[in-house]
Amino acid sequence: MAKKIFAGLVLAVLAFFSVPAAANAAGYVPSTSISGDNTVVSGGTTIINFAPGSFAGSENVSITITGAGSATVGAFKAETITVTKQAAADGSLSISVKLPAGATGTYSLTATGVTSGNVGTYTITVVPADSANGSGALPDTGSSVSMLAVWAGAGALLLGAALIAVMTVVRRQRLAQD
Repeated sequence: MAKKIFAGLVLAVLAFFSVPAAANAAGYVPSTSISGDNTVVSGGTTIINFAPGSFAGSENVSITITGAGSATVGAFKAETITVTKQAAADGSLSISVKLPAGATGTYSLTATGVTSGNVGTYTITVVPADSANGSGALPDTGSSVSMLAVWAGAGALLLGAALIAVMTVVRRQRLAQD
């Protein structure tokens, strides 16, 4: 009985540690090997670069882009685009993606090496045209003058008006005495 329990535990441990190895069996392109602007203005264009060695040299790479609305890669425009491009001799790849004018949300790009099976994924987030910096904050409108300065200016104007009124009264009194 103890041997069966021990054998079951050994199998459970082996299964637990073999699953991550199976998930890594396919060649995945590390995210550090993919660069590009991941926040793009609606209607804008971004270039996504895969570093040398991401794919086998000069292999065909199947590129799939999905998202809300149609995107354009090369001459192809659709909601889900699948295009094949050839990687450079060093295994690098550069992809230009143009988003539609009314694009919103996120677009997912998946590049799969036809020969090597290497898979690289990249997510593009669409930001409104008025927040192209990607901060998501509202634009700063109006004056940047502090309220203290506004109150100080108003007080100075009132003090000046009072001074003019007092000087007018004093001058009239002096003229009346002469």
